[in-house]
Amino acid sequence: MKVLILHQHFRTPVAGGAIRSYYLAKSLVDRGIETVIITGTNDKMYRKENLEGIEVHSLPIAYDNSFGFALRSFSFLKYVRKSVLLASTIPNVDVCYAISTPLTVGLAALRLKKKLNLKYIFEVGDLWPDAPVQMRIVKNYLFAQMLYRLERKIYEGADSIVALSTPIKIAIEKKISRKRIHIIPNIADCDFYKPTAKNTTSERRLGTEGKFVVSYIGALGMANGLDYFIECANASRKANLPVHFILSGEGAMLNHLKYSAQKLNLNNISITGFVNREMVKEIMSISDAAFVCYKNVPILETGSPNKYFDALAAGKLIIVNFGGWIKEEIEKTQCGVSVDPHHPTDFVKKVEPFIHDHKKLEAFQRASRNLAEEKYDRRKLSDQFANIFLKR
Repeated sequence: MKVLILHQHFRTPVAGGAIRSYYLAKSLVDRGIETVIITGTNDKMYRKENLEGIEVHSLPIAYDNSFGFALRSFSFLKYVRKSVLLASTIPNVDVCYAISTPLTVGLAALRLKKKLNLKYIFEVGDLWPDAPVQMRIVKNYLFAQMLYRLERKIYEGADSIVALSTPIKIAIEKKISRKRIHIIPNIADCDFYKPTAKNTTSERRLGTEGKFVVSYIGALGMANGLDYFIECANASRKANLPVHFILSGEGAMLNHLKYSAQKLNLNNISITGFVNREMVKEIMSISDAAFVCYKNVPILETGSPNKYFDALAAGKLIIVNFGGWIKEEIEKTQCGVSVDPHHPTDFVKKVEPFIHDHKKLEAFQRASRNLAEEKYDRRKLSDQFANIFLKR
């Protein structure tokens, strides 16, 4: 069997960032399934390489998290055109696996189905266009309706759908009927991330000695609502809590967040920008808690953020500022707490008990790791994913 994966934002462990598609591709290769990926790169030249048995085609298509709506749209449509042209030259493909976001990857899969009679499976990690519509990024009614029609057409054309959470599956079922939908959430790499004692060298380098460390590692976009993270740092300082905040990642809001922290003269927060996977591991190792933050927009509660699963694997107390399935899960398993998104003083109230009661903190951290191993371990989810193709 030969599988073609379309993913505009494919990342490798060396490059860092979200590497779900790498895990999925590797799970296929490890089971003897020939796997080809077409992705985009900021390099100026096309590149073809073999990555641990995965054939990776990188198309020169500029993209950055700081891009505005127009530049993002141009990049997305350029990927559609170029990926379809390239895919048409790849022989003997049995099935296409198209990974959103962006939604336009599904348009490429639709075109390949029409052009080559190639069946496709569509992965939905975020509900588009619901998210940009609810966030008021897409304001034009006619344009929004066009995107909704495209979404429905992509779902209807798919051989089956993979949803990254139960709420996403439910939302899709409300839009289309009689379509097989698998649920394969994001992956916890329990081999790479492990609960460890704090490294004193790392603590000295990052200035966190003797502190309760709360880290946020991930995208710094509008959807993440990280002004709240800054407000929590300010509230903690006012309450004289021995908490140090670490904010790592890249995105359109990076400079704004730096400015906000400087304006408030916060000395209890470190903003690092993008860090590679090894540095993520190091920051995790000195963190007591991991913050998963979203803007107060209902549709964002359906997502399946990578940072949540990395933090579970690392055995960290989980802190969220939104409702939905993750809030319900961390409360049920007692591995985390939710804080009021409107009142950063609630962060102080919820976190302070863990600072003073180390046994309570350790119990929640153990529960995080147990949840990662029992429900989200890479090996288990890799088997589930590969079986979608092996049982066709």
